[in-house]
Parts: sequence; structure tokens; C-alpha cells
Amino acid sequence: MEDPGINTLRRDEIALGADAIRSLGEGLHGTLIQPHDDRYEEARKVYNAIHDRRPALIVQAAGVADVMTAVTFAREHELPLAVRGGGHSVPGFGTCDGGLVLSLERMRGLRVDPERRSVRAEGGCTWADLNHATAAFGMATTGGIVSTTGVAGLTLGGGLGYLARSCGLSCDNLLSADVVTAEGRFLTCSESRHEDLFWAIRGGGGNFGVITSFEYRLHAVADILGGPTFYPLDAEVIRAYQALIAEAPEALGAVLGITLGPPLPFVPEQWHGRPVIVVLTCWSGPATEDDAIRERLGRLGPVVGQFVQRMPYPVINTLFDELLPAGLYHYWKGCFTKRLSDEAIDVHLDFGARIPCLQSATLLFPIDGACQRVAPDATAFAYRDATFATVLGPSWPDPGDSERNIAWGRAYYRALQPHSEEGGYVNFMSGDDADRVRTNYRQNYDRLVEIKTRYDPTNLFRLNQNIAPSSGDMA
Repeated sequence: MEDPGINTLRRDEIALGADAIRSLGEGLHGTLIQPHDDRYEEARKVYNAIHDRRPALIVQAAGVADVMTAVTFAREHELPLAVRGGGHSVPGFGTCDGGLVLSLERMRGLRVDPERRSVRAEGGCTWADLNHATAAFGMATTGGIVSTTGVAGLTLGGGLGYLARSCGLSCDNLLSADVVTAEGRFLTCSESRHEDLFWAIRGGGGNFGVITSFEYRLHAVADILGGPTFYPLDAEVIRAYQALIAEAPEALGAVLGITLGPPLPFVPEQWHGRPVIVVLTCWSGPATEDDAIRERLGRLGPVVGQFVQRMPYPVINTLFDELLPAGLYHYWKGCFTKRLSDEAIDVHLDFGARIPCLQSATLLFPIDGACQRVAPDATAFAYRDATFATVLGPSWPDPGDSERNIAWGRAYYRALQPHSEEGGYVNFMSGDDADRVRTNYRQNYDRLVEIKTRYDPTNLFRLNQNIAPSSGDMA
């Protein structure tokens, strides 16, 4: 019998012969990797080590033509198709067993247009790539807080970040996008072209096609005042933070975290490994107000450690990189909140006191200001009336600790449910959150189903927080 890893791929009753695989490889300008290749073990890895999957084929696309070829091949041969941008998908949607992984990691071209105040980024770019390119012009757009995160997945889910209060979500800054559909067609969508598709990809996730490039609006952001301030785990600090967000200028990005005190030089040793609150600050306003911002941070509670200084904007998005490298194990839960009630704060204190691992954190992203000036039906991102997007983020290095960390995250989420909105941010959902998709999209769900049915009737793009078409194969 032929070695299935080399000459033939078998999925259920479907046999894919050597000729078909050879034809695929010959049709690519990029690279086709199979299980017998030396590069396979490295190529199949994703950011979240909990997903140890073995795709049958990996296509490292060199350009749009390769993307069209791979999508067409997966559709015609009825293969599971996983699309990978930065590879940070916590549920592991960038990989699969026995199917085809389409990796955009080689597609990282960028072009800044300083006159138009925009940047076009290919689908494999990370936020480190984009921030580096735009910083040379003193500009930025809302992006993630870990620089190795891909621009694609974050934007398609909505896009939270330090600049959201003043600049809006990443998807609010999207001017246009190039998309390869399930039929293998190449479309450019914007407010004036394929408007329905453009509406859907701004928050609707990877349900509608492969985005090969994104065009973003840029804002004048160069140096910022940024960094962490640590406080004891105390209800009054959380209440003071909520009051700060309600009254602070929108140029103040401030993400609240509950974590364990890290072994950093500016954190006293007696706080290392102890539950703490951290406020991660990004002040993009004038430097003349830096002292006032520091003073406001000092009023939130007793400061046990602080590193807040002027830095180029790209630096603020690298502060978590060493703490959260590729290869850790992750399990997330997410929810939206309009207000941090006393009962919700009690839940955060309870579970915050029992954080299982140094890499774990609960993060509250403020999504007021510019985010709320966009109508709830203007994009697929539905929760424009929420004030905070919360992620419960167990992360750990030892696979033997998986059960304990996952149990903590699930129990934490259940305890918060009575004090939260019904839905949550799709990029904070885990693989076991498929039953929450409708509530995550609220009033926009039915329209998303209509658009999904139009552009992907057989649900080829189903390895995501899936919006199933109204008819067709939903396997």
C-alpha cells in the first residue's frame, strides 16, 4: 500500500491521489508542504500549543494567485480548509487534522500612503509589521496589544486595542479589503464596492473568504506615554478605574488586568507572584499632560510598581511579547459588560485571588468613546452599547496543568454570566463556544447568515466562530 503521507491523502471515503497533489504543487508560486517533508513539523505549529494537529497539506502562499489556487483545490476536493494569518487563533482555527492549511505567513507586504493617511497590509502581516511601517510616518491605527498577533484575525473579529477609545476598533478603520471567495473569485470590497461583503467582514470573522490585503485609515500617533502600573487586588481600585474611564479624555487608552505580580525590577519582590491589578496605559494626547495622567493613575489606589514613560507607539504593543511567546497553552472566555457592578467586581476579586499561573490574566478593554459613535448595525460588530470587553485568559506552559487552568476559566465565566451581556467578543471565544455565535452577533446575525449564504453556500470557511449558511453542507 502506498504511504498515505506521501502519495495519497484519504479523508473518509475521498481519496486524493498523487497526481492531484502534484498538480497543486506545480500550480503554486509558494510552497506545498506534506507530512513527509522536513519542514512539516515546524510548519504545522500554531501559537497555542494545545492544538497539536496534523494537516494533510500546508500551502504557504506567495501571493493572491496561490490563495485562489488553494481555495479552489480545497473546495473541489471537499477538504477541510484552515486559513492562517498570524496563527494566534486561541481556538486553533489556523490548523486542522487531515485537511488543507492555507498559510499567509509569506504575504507580508505593506505600503503606507502618507498623503491619503492610509496603509495597505497583506493578510500575513502582524501588528509588529504594520506598526513599524506606519511609525516612520508618525501614524498608527488601532491594533492588538501583542505585536506578534496577525492583523487579519484581529480585524475580522472587530479589533480591540489601546487606541480604540479615540480611533475606534480596527474594523472601524478599514477602508477596503481584497477577498478571495469560496468560489475562488477575487473581489475588492469597500463602502462603494461589494458593500454587503465589506459590512460582513468588519466583525464577522473569517466566515466569508480569505482576506489577502487590508487597507486601513491612519491617525497621527507617534510617541505615547505608556506602560503598566500595579496595584493591590482591591475592589476600590476597580471602581476607581471604572470612574476614570467614564471621565477621561478618549486619548487615554487604559486596559485593566488582573494577574500575578511579575518578577520585574520595578515591582517589589514581595509582590512577585501575588495577585495584583495592573492598568496598562497608552496616552496618545499631548506630552504636556503626561504628569496629569501619572497623577490620575496614582489616584486609583496604592501603587506597588510602575513603569510609565514616553515611548514610540509600537513599543507599547510589545510589552507582553516575552510573557506570552508562541508555544504556551491557552483557553479563553469572553463577555461584554455595560457596567462593572459590585457583584461583578466581587467575582473578579474571588477568581483573581486564585489565578493559577503567572502567564494568566483577566483583561478589561474599554470600548467606549469612538467605538460607541458607530451604529450597532453599521458593521457586523454588534455590541456598540457595551463599555468593556472582558477576556478571561488562562495561559500556562505545562500541558499537565491544562485541566486546572481550563476549569478555572470556565468557572470564572459562569460566575460572571449573571453580571454580563449575553454575548461576547468573537476573538475571545473558545472552540467550545459555537452555541454563542448568534448571541455574539445579536441583531446582526440574520443579515450575516444571508451574506454567508450568498458568498459561501457550502460553508467552506467553517473553521472559525461559524455562521452557517441557511442551506448547503454545514459539516
